[in-house]
Amino acid sequence: MVDIDFGKIGLKVGLEIHQQLLTNKKLFCDCNPVESDEYDKKFVRKLRASKSELGEFDPAALFEKTKSKQINYYANSQSSCLVEKDEEPPHNLDSSAKDLSLLISTALESKVFSEIHVMRKTVIDGSNTSGFQRTMLVAQGGNLKINGKSVGVQSICLEEDAAKLLNDTKHERNYSLDRLGIPLVEIALEPVDVTEPSIVRDIALALGRLLRTTKKVKRGIGSIRQDVNISISGSGIVEVKGVQQLDQLEKIIEFEAKRLNGLKIISEKINSLNVNKISKEDVMDVTESFKNCNSKIIQDALKNGDMIKAIKLEKMSGLIGFEPYKGIRLGKEIAEVVRFFGIGGVFHSDELPNYGIDQKDIDQLIKNLELVENDGFLIIAGHNPSLEIAIEAIINRISQAHDGAPAVTRAATISGETVFLRPRPGASRMYPETDIPPIRINQDEVDTARKNIPKGWEESLLEIEKKYDVNRQLSEQLFDSEYFELFEEICKEKSNSPNFVASSLCSTITNLQRQGLDSQLLKPEEILRVFKLLREGKITKESVEIIFEQIMKGKEQSVNDVIKNMSIEIMDDKQLEKNIEKIINDNIDIVKKDGLRSLSSLMGIVMKEVRGKASGKTVNELLRKKIKEYSN
Repeated sequence: MVDIDFGKIGLKVGLEIHQQLLTNKKLFCDCNPVESDEYDKKFVRKLRASKSELGEFDPAALFEKTKSKQINYYANSQSSCLVEKDEEPPHNLDSSAKDLSLLISTALESKVFSEIHVMRKTVIDGSNTSGFQRTMLVAQGGNLKINGKSVGVQSICLEEDAAKLLNDTKHERNYSLDRLGIPLVEIALEPVDVTEPSIVRDIALALGRLLRTTKKVKRGIGSIRQDVNISISGSGIVEVKGVQQLDQLEKIIEFEAKRLNGLKIISEKINSLNVNKISKEDVMDVTESFKNCNSKIIQDALKNGDMIKAIKLEKMSGLIGFEPYKGIRLGKEIAEVVRFFGIGGVFHSDELPNYGIDQKDIDQLIKNLELVENDGFLIIAGHNPSLEIAIEAIINRISQAHDGAPAVTRAATISGETVFLRPRPGASRMYPETDIPPIRINQDEVDTARKNIPKGWEESLLEIEKKYDVNRQLSEQLFDSEYFELFEEICKEKSNSPNFVASSLCSTITNLQRQGLDSQLLKPEEILRVFKLLREGKITKESVEIIFEQIMKGKEQSVNDVIKNMSIEIMDDKQLEKNIEKIINDNIDIVKKDGLRSLSSLMGIVMKEVRGKASGKTVNELLRKKIKEYSN
């Protein structure tokens, strides 16, 4: 294992921010973008790759085509129409989305084009029913100010969001259409030299804050996504898609930097041995040789009618399992590629004998492949045509290993790592949209946008502090929170304490998330109901956390269910007094000895007994009164 110096390896990172806009309609139709778990329509599609206008296929589209998956779409009539089904031409561009893209462009000092052309971007993973995404370049250039420095802006685009993936199986993908067509702005920043991943986090935070000052962008998980372009000296550019949280961003960059540098170290070892690139001549059918193999995995494959094939890897013994950094191996890279063709994985010589594959099986394989010292091999099982496609992908991936890390698209994982997604798209994926004429932007529209550039982040924080009488830390948490608009809605009622509401939405929910609870289960309407009941005196402040906890655990779906099943209605004074008297009697020796000094210890016992049923203030007052009586 070796350590890593990000500056020394020449780490560069460029951010692409995709932010949903709060326009209350979709980009090319009048549907309201409301997400729902209920669907009244379903239809099926199978998408295929087509040539560009120059007669070329996009490599990413060809890769998706090899999977041959059926795509099932689920739709709700309230949030989608024939436009989303690709059975009706797109309507006119939503003017509010256009105006907002101009506002964001001018805030970033970008040069707005006088004419916008809608383009089709080929996407055949099923996330777009039409097989393409509509996108338009609005502005180029500009800069983002951060910590006294500037980060350049490459481009600003206005485009449609994709459908929401429900699940992905071996032969099918399921999407819902409620998110498809929601307008979003894509902001691509210039790559920066990175010595610490926290630098990129600060850039993403600053850009997110600039967008939120408009008060016209959506908040919450899924409403803003970061695609990260990462490279090191001598490597291709790797695009990591779907980074949704800032704390995830740093982990992704660190992992990918180690992966890129690790693959560079592996390539240097390969090239130092003068390893020849492999070809289809190095592949052999070894099904017969493995019929008596003791491996359960191999036997299950044979029962399934699979073929077993082996690939000769000249001079590569020890290189497939070599780990420059923990978890970074060429064998892992190959396995990731193979899984996309519905094949479970591969065995390689560096991990055998193992998994029931004995030395006798290896000896027979060495004989069949005519291996010599320091040669390695791979074993793969599957059906054609998937098996042949997977083998071709393996040969291609090992050939790329001579040159370090290839330029690919990878997906972010919750753990902070990345997995192979597909090859990088080429220039042939973009072509003009024929159903929408060019959109002219006049100078008056740009001037209007420039006049309406929102207040900066610092000024916005001061406004929150002054309006709601909250401290700096809480105002900052609120501004960055997905619940800010909800906070403002709740605090329209003067009887709600802004400090308590802010603490509940920022600290309480965050703490429950850290315990592994799911905040997505806590719907906005249920949060509003909690504070309505609190305002009406039907629940206590102490019960707010209980309600949030039960819903986020998935034990209850609504506030009413929690109140009913947890019995957290406010306790009447007589019952509370009775409970306090019992606790005092159970601890009478302490009360007589310490008097009022016993208040704090007894307070904890009472609050545990009446949790959520009485306020701390009421309990404190009544307990103090009773202790005095008993002491006397």
